[in-house]
Order: sequence, then C-alpha cells, then structure tokens
Amino acid sequence: MCSLCFALQGLFGVPELSCPEGFQEAQDKALQESEQLVQKACSTPPGPETVMIFDQLSDSLCRVADLADFVKVAHPDFAFREAAEEACRNIGTVVEKYARSVKKCCLLSNEAVLTGIYCIFRRVAELFMFDFEISGIHLDEEKRKKAVDLNVRILDLCNEFLIGTHIPNKIDKHVLPEHIRYNFTAEGNYLRIAGLHADCPDDLVREAAYKIFLHSNTQQLARLEELLASRNSLAQLVGYDTFAHRALQGTMAKNPGKKACIEGHVEKSNMLMPWDHPYYSGVLRAERYNIDPGLYCPFFSLGACMEGLNSLFSQLLGISLYAEQTKRGEIWSEDVRKLAVVHETEGLLGYIYCDFFQRPDKPHQDCHFTVRGGRLKENGEYQLPVVVLMLSLPNSARGAPTLLSPGMMENLFHEMGHAMHSMLGRTRYQHVTGTRCATDFAEVPSILMEYFANDYRVVNQFARHYKTGQPLPKNMVSRLCESKKVCAAADMQLQVFYAVLDQIYHGKHPLNKSTTEILKETQEKVYGLPYVPNTAWQLRFSHLVGYGAKYYSYLMSRAVASMVWKQCFAQNPFDRAMGERYRREMLAHGGGKEPMLMVQGMLQKSPSVEDFVDALVSDLDHDFETFIMDS
Repeated sequence: MCSLCFALQGLFGVPELSCPEGFQEAQDKALQESEQLVQKACSTPPGPETVMIFDQLSDSLCRVADLADFVKVAHPDFAFREAAEEACRNIGTVVEKYARSVKKCCLLSNEAVLTGIYCIFRRVAELFMFDFEISGIHLDEEKRKKAVDLNVRILDLCNEFLIGTHIPNKIDKHVLPEHIRYNFTAEGNYLRIAGLHADCPDDLVREAAYKIFLHSNTQQLARLEELLASRNSLAQLVGYDTFAHRALQGTMAKNPGKKACIEGHVEKSNMLMPWDHPYYSGVLRAERYNIDPGLYCPFFSLGACMEGLNSLFSQLLGISLYAEQTKRGEIWSEDVRKLAVVHETEGLLGYIYCDFFQRPDKPHQDCHFTVRGGRLKENGEYQLPVVVLMLSLPNSARGAPTLLSPGMMENLFHEMGHAMHSMLGRTRYQHVTGTRCATDFAEVPSILMEYFANDYRVVNQFARHYKTGQPLPKNMVSRLCESKKVCAAADMQLQVFYAVLDQIYHGKHPLNKSTTEILKETQEKVYGLPYVPNTAWQLRFSHLVGYGAKYYSYLMSRAVASMVWKQCFAQNPFDRAMGERYRREMLAHGGGKEPMLMVQGMLQKSPSVEDFVDALVSDLDHDFETFIMDS
C-alpha cells in the first residue's frame, strides 16, 4: 500500500479502501475468513449454529461485494471503478467453489432438523437452501456441471441482451422527409435513432422514431430467445416446472398460477397509436392542470425537503437524521453527505451516505445501495447497516439552493423509503437484512413514501418558497396530485401488458410462437393500442434481465402500499401508533419473515386478490372537488 494511503481513512471507513489497490487486500481478507467459515460449517452438525455460520460467510463476502457493486458504478476515479469490478468478479467465482463445499457437507438438507428449528432460523435456513439449490448443487455431478454451464451462459446472455437494448438503430437519411431529419443525429448518409422522442410535438417524428428504434434485430432476437430457453432449461433441471415457478418462490405471489385479472374491457383505439400516448397525455396534463415544474421548484429546496423527511420520521417513528462530519478518504466526492440515523430511545441505528448530485461518469439513476447489512454479531453487538442513496439532482446555481421538481421530490421520498427499510430492520441475519426480501415486497416501503409526498398535510410542513417563505398553496398540491391521474388508467394497462408478457415469456416452454408473435397477440388482447408491424418492442425490454418473471412486482407492491396508506395513514399521516405498527410488522423483519405474513400483520387481515385489484383501481379515481374547481 502506498504511503499516501496510510494518511487516509478509506471509503466508508474501511481502512483497506484508501486507494484502489486496497480492494485486493480487502478481498483477500474476506476470502481467507470465508475459507475458515466453510471449514467450520463442514464440521458442524446441521442446525441453528450452521445457519449462523453461513450468515457469517455471507456477511464476509457481501461486505466486499456489496461495497464494490456501488463503487464500480459511482466512483469518479476509473482506477477505483476498475478495482471494484475485478473484486466483484473474483467474489462471484469463489461462491461457486463454496457451493461445492456445501454439496459435500450436505448441510441444511435434513428436513427433520429443519422442523425443529425456530421460525426465524427455519426461514433463513430455507432461503440459504433455495439459493444453493437454484444453482444446482443438490444434483449429481453431471447435472450440476450442466447447471453451472447454464448459469454462466445465462449471465453472458443477460449482459449481451442488456447492451443490445441500448444500441441505437440507423437508417439511410434519404428514407425520411428532409424537414424532420434534424431531430436525429447524422452520421454521414445515415441517421442514428437512439430513442422514441416521445415528447416531440411532431407526430411524424414520433412515428419515425418508434418504427425505426423498435425495428426488429435478428441478433437481439436470437439472444432473447436463447435467454428464455436457457432460463427454462435451468429451472427444469433444478426441479421447477418453469422459470416463473422458480422466480416466484418465496414471494407474495408464490407461484405464476395465482393471477388476478385486471384487464377489464380493453377498448381498441382507431385514432391513437403507441407513439401518441406519452405525448398527448403530457399535453392534456399540462393544459388541464397547469403543472409547470418551474412554478413548484422554488417551494422544494433540497434543504426544505430533507427537513420535511426529518420531521415526518420524527413524528411517525421517533427517528432523527443528523449530519455527521466525514473523515479524509471516507467519501468519494466532496458533495457527498453522511447522515446518522438516530432513534429517540434506541440511539444510533445506522448511516446513510447521500450522493445526490450529478457529475461526469455518474449514472443518471435514482437508487439505493446496501453497503453493509445489519446483523447480530457473535459478541452480542449489532452490526449497524450502511447504505447509499444515489440521486441525479442538478447542481445549484451560485447563491441559490438546489431546487427540486415535484418528480425529484417524490423520488427523494421514494428512495428514503428504501433507506428506512434498511435502517429499521433489526434482523438477526444480514442475509435477510432490510431490502433483502422478496422482490414484490421490496418496493412497498418506497412506494408508500410516495403517498406521504403527495399528501398536503405532509407537504405543508416543509414546502416554503426559498425567497419569500410563502407556503405552497393547497390547491397547487391538489392539482399536482390530480394531474398524475390523467391517463393513469392507460398507464396502468400498459404495466399490466408488460407484466403479462413477462409471465408468458417465462412460462411453459417451448414457446408456441416467436416472441414477436406473442407480443402482438398479447398487446391486442391486453392493451388498447395496436401492434405496429415490423417492430419488436420486447428487444428493448431491459427489465427482462433483472426482473425476469417478476415485472408484476411493481403493481403488487403498489397495491400493498395503497392498502397500507388508506387503512393506516390516510386519516392521520403522523399517527405514531400506526408508525410503530408499520415498523414492527413490516420494516423490522427484512426478508426474515414471509412477505404476506408481514402484510397481514400490518392490515390486520389477509387481503384477497380482489383487494389487490381494488387498491390499484381506486388510486385512479379523481378527487371530485379538485376536478370541479379546475374545470
């Protein structure tokens, strides 16, 4: 390690990470510790102690891998990003090695032993078993090798397909009318179309962009079809009927056979085309409700929004956020801020690093990263969770605070919902800490925060004009909320279409038609706008990589959040008793309790399929008073 490194604290306070070379040292240390834990696990009879050892193993690897996952995408120094990428690859390689050790030890495989384990032990033990078994370690050597090969091929295909979703299409410029060519990037005699131009007022530009950008691509089509077939082969090899059955194990949905019909009567449009809906819904929204972000931004300074969150958490959960001084080398950019999350009686709960502002080479996305999971350590102390909230806020103009649009403010609340899930979880095991839970439950806390962000009683506590101190008028908040319901039914129908398509793709194989023919048939059945010949929208559906067979999760999480809001917080968004119930029943368990049991505990009942559907549909209803007033 260089002499300069010794003078620095290290990223997130990790001493080894004061320079890029430190990733190798941190990785070696983690692997050495993990090797010892594997040996210990192999010499320990199956039971609660085995579960604890495997959680220590998981924690040892995740403390490097999770941190590296963030650094490889967000650190401004290429050397740090490259070192983090290498650490991720190396950690991933040894996981397979340790899986083979588990196979030899036959750990956690005795049902009789599992039956005697307490509920939390059993839940985590089953999750470990599931993680091992979906990799095929319970198979004989020949089939296990096939499973490993399939996993590797699937990973390669996912990366190739994901890259392909973003590659622009090109067309000879003479094919398009001359008066619209300037809307696209010229490359010699070709025009490069890199998106849908959904906000362009020119109908012809939107149509051209849609047809060219979504034009079918033979290579990308082959990748998708091989990816779907490989996922199905792997799922069947390890004992599942389809990939969807594998993906939905442990979720609220449980299996793909439990479906709700929220299609209703789909009206066919003879006038609108798929490239029209985003543009005209925006026009209608602006004309009816006069939602100019410039009118709202002065009321949403970043400081005011953070004070609003602090006030809400204090009243609801007894939580306060305190800015904490960082040490040299602890943060990766000088505008990153560190918040200590402190409970009024329990004390320090964890840390949130706020990486909020745009910078070169930083991804333009809003997301939450777990850097260190919470867990009960062997000495009885609790390992405090550490997370990063990454936003893409504009840098403030000189002499003025950072001003957020309504959408940015809502995203801030959304991501802080994830952070509170991580901070307030007090799980015994880091394998199920915070947001490490079922995909269709993970978005519930963040979407619930959107309801708080759109409630005037909450907004009124912090939204003040940064120059005059004037509060944001109630009618402006009402109009903002109602504007989101413009064409919301069509937006939801589109999400239903995506979710249904995802389930069909990951259902019974071999598929009886091409993915494009399935797309056309599903769109005509589920969505009101017609399929456009020679297009293949599914080849741009990047969520098929990270949310394969789980795209429905967004709708299910929103339905749960809607039910929780209406039943528990709509009457009083600052209800401390409900806040405590929310923490006790939903946030505290992470993934250590079955998600539907957490929902039942919060709602004090078991919601039916009809309840889920009604929750989504009721959110589309307009507020009569606001509608009449603005009409």
